Amino acid sequence: MAVTEAVSSGKSGQEQGGVYQWPAWHATLADYRTPSYLRAAWQLVTTLVPYGCLWLLLIRSIHRGYPYVLTLGLMIVAAAFLVRTFILFHDCVHGSLFPRKELNAFFGYVLGVLVFTPFEDWRFSHLRHHATYANLDVRGYGDIWTMTRTEYASSSWSKRVFYRLYRTPLVLLGLGAFFSFLLRFRLPARRVTRKERVSVLFTNLLIIGVVMIAARTMGWRTYLAVQLPVLWMAGVAGIWLFYVQHQFKGVYWARKGDWDALRAAMEGSSFYKLSPVLQWFSGSIGYHHVHHLGSRIPNYRLQECYRAIPALQAKPPLTLWQSLSSIRLKVWDEERQRLVGFD
Repeated sequence: MAVTEAVSSGKSGQEQGGVYQWPAWHATLADYRTPSYLRAAWQLVTTLVPYGCLWLLLIRSIHRGYPYVLTLGLMIVAAAFLVRTFILFHDCVHGSLFPRKELNAFFGYVLGVLVFTPFEDWRFSHLRHHATYANLDVRGYGDIWTMTRTEYASSSWSKRVFYRLYRTPLVLLGLGAFFSFLLRFRLPARRVTRKERVSVLFTNLLIIGVVMIAARTMGWRTYLAVQLPVLWMAGVAGIWLFYVQHQFKGVYWARKGDWDALRAAMEGSSFYKLSPVLQWFSGSIGYHHVHHLGSRIPNYRLQECYRAIPALQAKPPLTLWQSLSSIRLKVWDEERQRLVGFD
């Protein structure tokens, strides 16, 4: 059954008497929002311990001068664990990794240092992303810059060139990984409060402290030789995951007056079907339509929730091979209601 049929059969969310009405099955999501101390702790152990061991192996490989192909292989695996670390950080942002708010905040800051991302500041922009995604009138919070076809056509020559460069894989993924995690997150997002600015400052100081300790123990050249490639590869993978979550063929976008929360989740977010190994490293974030319907559902319960609610299974999966063509989508065509290329 197509996702639109599932939404309509479930009586798509509507404003009735000033109250948004969700379909009956939406209430079932609450059954999967309860985090587990044991499962959260196990995720931290099985992510951070291997990541730390890989760092030790990489340091030894560089100091002993082992073949670079071995070092590169270890870096790729370490980057995969860093992607998973960011997913745990992401759960802390939503307050869904642990049952207690204090534990989510504590580990949010700790994991934030490892992924070079300030906890409160990223939380500010990411939660606004959840409230505004797929809304053409409220763009710019934690999303990929997307212009409409009309906006692009009416822009200046320089802005069109800049936008074209921004949407190329080399800039969006390659340079974007370093720009976001090394530069962008060192400054607060726009319109933040004092709490978010302090979060950025505190995280930056902690990162400086880690770099200084690393320089004294392993040498700054070794630290940079490990940290920069691992962070870059993890950043590329992370940006790609975020890209295909809301930039794919058949995606839903609407103006504020026509925006529907249920359609935004079910049609504006992808179901990125990955192999079991890639799903583990990406923390099941491929079930992104489920995540946007229930952002408080822990990553370790997303698949369980998906399998329990038939309406969620109506979402057509986006395979890894199919997702590669998404990079050709550049602007939103309001007349045809779809993402299209520049030509």
